[in-house]
Amino acid sequence: MRIVITILFIINYSLLIAQDTVHYTGNTLSNVDYHHGQLSPAIGVHNIQVMRANRGDTGTTNWTYNHQPMLAYWNNSFYLEYLCTPVGEHVPPGRTVLQRSKDGYNWDAPVVIFPEYKIPDGTVKEGRKDTAKNTFAVMHQRIGFYTSKSKKLFALGYYGIVLGAHDDPNDGNGIGRVIREIKADGSFGPIYFLRYNHAFNEKNTLYPFYKTAKDAAFVKACEEILATPLLMQQMVEEADRNDPLIPLQKDFKAFNYYHLPNGNVVGLWKYALTSISKDEGKTWQYGPLRAPGFVNANAKIWGQKTSDGRYATVYNPSEFRWPLAISVSDDGLNYKNLLLVNGEITSLRYGGAYKSYGPQYVRGIQEMDGVVPGGNMWVTYSMNKEDIWISEIPVPVKEKETKDVNETFALMNHGEQLKSWNIYSPLLCKVLTEQYKNLDAVALHDSDPFDYAKAERVFPVAKKVNLSFSVTPQQTSNGELEIELIDAKGTPCLRIMLDSTGSILTKQGYRNKSLGKYNAGEVLAFKIELNTATRFYTVTINGGKPSSNLCFAPVQSVERITFRTGDVRRFPDADTPTDQDYDLPNPNRKDKEAVYYIHYLTTNSL
Repeated sequence: MRIVITILFIINYSLLIAQDTVHYTGNTLSNVDYHHGQLSPAIGVHNIQVMRANRGDTGTTNWTYNHQPMLAYWNNSFYLEYLCTPVGEHVPPGRTVLQRSKDGYNWDAPVVIFPEYKIPDGTVKEGRKDTAKNTFAVMHQRIGFYTSKSKKLFALGYYGIVLGAHDDPNDGNGIGRVIREIKADGSFGPIYFLRYNHAFNEKNTLYPFYKTAKDAAFVKACEEILATPLLMQQMVEEADRNDPLIPLQKDFKAFNYYHLPNGNVVGLWKYALTSISKDEGKTWQYGPLRAPGFVNANAKIWGQKTSDGRYATVYNPSEFRWPLAISVSDDGLNYKNLLLVNGEITSLRYGGAYKSYGPQYVRGIQEMDGVVPGGNMWVTYSMNKEDIWISEIPVPVKEKETKDVNETFALMNHGEQLKSWNIYSPLLCKVLTEQYKNLDAVALHDSDPFDYAKAERVFPVAKKVNLSFSVTPQQTSNGELEIELIDAKGTPCLRIMLDSTGSILTKQGYRNKSLGKYNAGEVLAFKIELNTATRFYTVTINGGKPSSNLCFAPVQSVERITFRTGDVRRFPDADTPTDQDYDLPNPNRKDKEAVYYIHYLTTNSL
């Protein structure tokens, strides 16, 4: 009898969870053997590099561990905060920097908002023998911004203590959490402690306690934070283990939340743990438990309501930190699809402790921290714990194109040319619209020896398709442009290359076949006719004689064209050792720039 009751309890509980919590019911899973996971892209996503680390630079970009970015939108500007150290994770000294942008694409240089903090000499952690001497704190925070009820913006950070190898700054034995105002003119208010850990107070710290501030609005904002369980829950990892202001005092990491139409709160943690609160985070209905159907490991997951009334989660749907994907739900509970946001992994240029490969630790804009005009979704993340990125994801999220492409960029409204394109745009490999001979064109720049520019356009799924486009290379002795037709899983069936010797090539199995030569500044008008059933395609250049070719890989159909200024990347993979403890050769270098202009693209799906 007891066995029957137990089975019935499990069945009923499982049904309850399936109905009343976040779950994934889609059929798409990612394949970790590919950086893109073999996922189809969410159409029109723009991936933009905000900060590229370079140890050879002066200023705030020469520290090569950069991670855990946070995002806000306030006073018609984006604000992005992230923490950094000179080399590796939890290796002092640490600081937090801030960048600002009006449009999300062009960013001010990073400025330090929370500087290095010296730990008092003689500090000892309970259970450890190491003693602080001329030692600095590291920073670690899961909440970076708060917009107060009076519409003031505040940055938050946390000073943790690491004394020796394998020490943890998030063990409840740090110094405390700090806060300062970000003002409309770009200046900052003074730094105050918002909350101390148990061994620290006003007498043994470098900044005053918030209650001593003479700014009443500042004090009120601090007390708003302390009185909000959904904000305090984000501080659980660093706070005292018995902090009475934190509702759920368990070792669940990287909490974020969103509200459902009925007022309930969905909570999300690492490993796709989830629960529901009916009282604004004071208590939780269960668990947290793993969200059924979701795949996610120890990287963050982000969830929010989108401007179309639906919901989205963005996360790494694997046991690794790639790819970065989005799943959409109509009701905030049942997630039904899985689409690619960023499927690239640039070279990790600088070795360092715990620097994981891939686009990771994603965060969007918290509910009270601003609404970006236009209604699109914005998320930020680190790449390899080295560089900082942001993605603009069009809303509603679109996964299929139903109309053929007919785009002549010089005839389109300026700024609209890339609206339906997916772009990957590092700082040294920008993808953008700019003028070429007084006419708008899509430009791919590349001066990065470790990365590339990439522009991709989705078109209707086709077994037979004719495409026309033109490209003007600005050089023949450096750079490379690869053009591919690709299926839904990211498999290319053909590749055309403009190499660094002035040759036009197409891939034919193991070898490359010549299609001719090109000159710098010469407009190359391509026409491709493809039949995936026969695997044959023809290439015509500038109206010349068609060249017949055989696809180097079989596909059932194709649905996108890619322009990329570099070779396909396959490193790292699932068998690559976790930690890279070496720098790449000459990691600070910069190549001579190569530039390619795309003038038009048309497709005719047959």
